[in-house]
Amino acid sequence: MSSQEVAGTAFRAAQLRSRAAAQRPRGLPRRSSVESCSDGELIRRIGERDREAFEALYRRFARPVLGLALRRLRDRSRAEDATQETFAAIWRAAASYRSERGPGASWLYAVARNAIVNQTRIRFEPGAEGLDSPSDEPGPPEHAESGWVSWRVHRALEELPDHQRTLVELAYWGELSQSEIATRLSIPLGTVKTRTRAALSRLAELLEDDELQ
Repeated sequence: MSSQEVAGTAFRAAQLRSRAAAQRPRGLPRRSSVESCSDGELIRRIGERDREAFEALYRRFARPVLGLALRRLRDRSRAEDATQETFAAIWRAAASYRSERGPGASWLYAVARNAIVNQTRIRFEPGAEGLDSPSDEPGPPEHAESGWVSWRVHRALEELPDHQRTLVELAYWGELSQSEIATRLSIPLGTVKTRTRAALSRLAELLEDDELQ
């Protein structure tokens, strides 16, 4: 079975399990211990071809990854493709993850960014259907301006160090609170607040530099 087929199977299994979990009466224990695993532990287990861990990681990150893809691509079909490509790549490359190099979420979002970039390239290939870049296609001025601002923000975001960029992505695209981010990344809440302030300050500087150029 190919990586794409494995990912598709996991997507369907995760959806079924999510529905079952929603219907399970409160107070009943979870069916699996994987839900309590850290992101890094799930990725490690995926590297050992643990499908249950793969489904758990999908349930945990599918919505944030899709949200990130939607904001960057502005096309639901391509965003869904990028999400599926992300998890297929995770299945293929999970064995290369090293926890000493950073938390699992940072590694996962790096994979997601690559998948989104791939979809961006497809979008601008000659002859590709549905080209909808505000800067290239005629349209209302406000549409072009919105696209330009979005591009500047994302370009600035890529300039941030990984540990800062991941916080911004979890907060704004993953819609996690700072306390939830601290738990997710296994770092102190004070560290989250400090890094977030530094990240936003650096983003402001980068965007200001763009204005002056």
